[in-house]
Amino acid sequence: MTINEALRAMAGIVVLLTLALGYWVSPYWYLFTAFVGLNLLQSAFTKWCPAMWIFGRLGLKKG
Repeated sequence: MTINEALRAMAGIVVLLTLALGYWVSPYWYLFTAFVGLNLLQSAFTKWCPAMWIFGRLGLKKG
């Protein structure tokens, strides 16, 4: 798995999880969903995301 694939998988999991938590637990979880979306948007322009750095440290290859 490459860093980009791991980043997409993690973002998808977090979005789905926070949507479920927002529906069943508290609507405040939608703020975390928005944070993930904003982080993905900024990483599209800057080519940098904190999760990419972490995945690189874990030994995943750049893709």
